[in-house]
Amino acid sequence: MLVGYMRVSSADERQSVDLQRDALIAAGVDARHIHSDKASGARDDRPGLKTCLAWLKEGDTLVVWKLDRLGRSLSHLLDIIGDFRERGIAFRSLTEHMDTATAQGELLFSMFGALAQYERALTRERVMAGLAAAKRRGRRGGRPPAIDAEKIAAITVALEGGASKAAICRNFGVPRSTLIDTLARIGWTPPGRT
Repeated sequence: MLVGYMRVSSADERQSVDLQRDALIAAGVDARHIHSDKASGARDDRPGLKTCLAWLKEGDTLVVWKLDRLGRSLSHLLDIIGDFRERGIAFRSLTEHMDTATAQGELLFSMFGALAQYERALTRERVMAGLAAAKRRGRRGGRPPAIDAEKIAAITVALEGGASKAAICRNFGVPRSTLIDTLARIGWTPPGRT
């Protein structure tokens, strides 16, 4: 059975699914088997898509007007198509003339998968190179310290003078969890404990 899915990016009345509906019906999809959403493609919570994916069964073919109507990204699209393969469901995109029921369609999706993996590897390489360059310049990643060095020095002097952590938190306006985390980070131990 041919099952259709269509989506427009917003509930704005200027955007219509008519073009997509006409193309799906012309491709042989029964109008009763078309699911739709009026939501951004970046959203995970598209009820029409969830219903459509749950409704598909082995031997069915999901038909969309264009690839970007289905997946929010290339990796998301590949995840959906991978799930279809496991469930014995074919996929067809009308605009891109792509059909996973054909050898050419399978080859194209395999190439998309390889490109997505390559893109992830390149992104990881760029991030690691950027972190290494920042480290060479003396920069550290992560969040800046919650308490500056001058205040830490005053806090440790007060603690070594016998002030309680509760008093430190009150007097310096520091949350208790921040104080404890900072003391652990700098390796401070109370006097008399080693």
